[in-house]
Amino acid sequence: MTRPFLSIRAVRKTFGGFVAVHDVTIDVPKGEFLTFLGPSGSGKSTTLYAIAGFQDPTSGDVLLEDKSLLAVPSHKRNIGMVFQRYTLFPHLSVAENVAFPLRVRRRPDSEVKRKVADMLALVRLDSFADRYPGALSGGQQQRVALARALAYDPPILLMDEPLSALDKKLRQEIQAEIRRIHHETGVTILYVTHDQEEALHLSDRIALFRSGRIAQIGTGEDLYLRPANEFVAGFIGNSNFLAVEHLETENGAAVVRLSDGSIVKGVKATHKLDRGQKARLMVRPE
Repeated sequence: MTRPFLSIRAVRKTFGGFVAVHDVTIDVPKGEFLTFLGPSGSGKSTTLYAIAGFQDPTSGDVLLEDKSLLAVPSHKRNIGMVFQRYTLFPHLSVAENVAFPLRVRRRPDSEVKRKVADMLALVRLDSFADRYPGALSGGQQQRVALARALAYDPPILLMDEPLSALDKKLRQEIQAEIRRIHHETGVTILYVTHDQEEALHLSDRIALFRSGRIAQIGTGEDLYLRPANEFVAGFIGNSNFLAVEHLETENGAAVVRLSDGSIVKGVKATHKLDRGQKARLMVRPE
C-alpha cells in the first residue's frame, strides 16, 4: 500500500470550550489539488493553519512523507503559503519580493537570479520585474505572491482564500492561472475557499467542512451526483427538497410518496429506510 504524501490524522483544535476542528483525518497523495470548502467558521482555515504550523492542534498529528511536523517550527516546514492579502513588501521590487525566500535561505546569487526569472515567467510577469507592488493590479500582486511562494520549490503550497478580494472576472482569470501552474509544476496544493464554483473548477478532490467536521470528501462529481447527506446536497449546486414517505424498496431503489399522494419510483437512497419512514427527496433543477 502506498503511503500518503501528506497525512492529517485525527486533528482536533479547541479554543477554550469551543471545538473548532473535530478529529479531522485526510490523506493527500503527492501532486493533488485538494480544496477545503465550507461556510465561514466550519474549521477549514484552522485545519490549514495546523498544517502550516501557525496553530498547534490540541490533539492529532500532521505527517509529511510519514514524518510528523508538529515539532517543526512553521518557518522550517518548507511549506509555501499564499494568503487573501498579498503580504508583499512594498519597498521591494517584484523581482526582489520573489527573491526574498531564496535570500533568507542563503541560496547562491546565480540560483536566485535563475529562479526569479523562472517564477516570473511561470506567472507571466517577466516584464514586471522592476516594478513595485503599488504599481500593480490586485491580480498581478496575487501572481507575484504565488511566484514568491513557489520560488524555493516547496513540497506543498497552502492557499487561504487567495482570490476572495478580487472581482469575479479577475478571479476567473487567476483561477485559470493557478490551474495551469499546478499542471506545470505538479506541486501539492491545499486550497481554502467558501466558493463552491471555485472549488469545482480547480480541485482534484474537495473536502466539504461543516461545524469542524468533514461532511464528505471526494471529487466534485462525487459531491454533486452522490451527496452523502442533505447538507452536502444543499451546499453543492442547486437543489429542491421535497418531503416524502418511504413505501418500499424495489430492485434496490426506493419508492416514495409525495405530500400530494404522487408515487415516485427508482429513487437512490443514501441510507437504509424503513417502511413508512419520513425522508427528503432531492431533485436537481436540471
